[in-house]
Amino acid sequence: MDDQGETGLPASIEAAWGVRERPNKGPKRGLSIDKIVGAAVRIATSEGLAAVSMSRVAADLGAAPMSLYRYVAAKDELLTLMVDAALGPPRAAPPAAADEDWRAGLARWAWTVRAAYLRHPWVLRIPISGPPATPNQVAWMEDALGSLRDTGLTEAEKLSVLLLLSGFVRNEATLGTDISAAFLASGASPQQAMSAYGRLLGKLTEAHRFPALHAVIAAGVFDEPDHPDAEFVFGLDRILDGVEVLVRAREADPRLAHRNAGQAGAVGTGDLPDRTGVPEQRPP
Repeated sequence: MDDQGETGLPASIEAAWGVRERPNKGPKRGLSIDKIVGAAVRIATSEGLAAVSMSRVAADLGAAPMSLYRYVAAKDELLTLMVDAALGPPRAAPPAAADEDWRAGLARWAWTVRAAYLRHPWVLRIPISGPPATPNQVAWMEDALGSLRDTGLTEAEKLSVLLLLSGFVRNEATLGTDISAAFLASGASPQQAMSAYGRLLGKLTEAHRFPALHAVIAAGVFDEPDHPDAEFVFGLDRILDGVEVLVRAREADPRLAHRNAGQAGAVGTGDLPDRTGVPEQRPP
């Protein structure tokens, strides 16, 4: 395949969109991008991302390594397509919630993306190299932006909400995966590990130097059982609460959005006008 086509995207990504003919000549006609990506996903899921290589995928498919390059020109392209396959298409709102409001739509979006990350935690180890450009990832963008269509937010604000939410979901999934792996390695349950951490902090620190931390320790927070989804629920609710403040501000005065949008183009990032009615907080 040629490296790039009319879109400027790699040929394998164009093929995933269906805007480029997939190769069908030459030896090993049983190969396809879908089969190659599927094999790579299986290897990453069962053996970890480090086990994925062009030669390993070729061996899994019973093909010569060089034959894969007719479909995928580089491993980076394969990784991009693996992420797209692991995420899959967005989950539609259930029929009972066909008229879901923006908050329910974004909550559904966040929970579903997180579930995909937790099913395929290796996705979180693949660095983000650019904005989404594969079919499923773009469909996820459309789903989230569509949830905000009746909010009165500007198009730029909708995209900012999406970036904020997607960053939170990815970070929370990464942190949760890392902590779970650490607990597993230690042989302790999450509750045992957190209780031990609280006791360690109590030994390492003094109350007069770390009064806020000792207030947490004294309250027994590290000893309290915690639902594995508790931190995600807390963070997601706080983000959506903040978005709701902005949505209500737009409903109260839609002109404010257009005025701020015009001002933002003429000032530096550090001087952006306040958009929520909350006084701007600058670092000391």
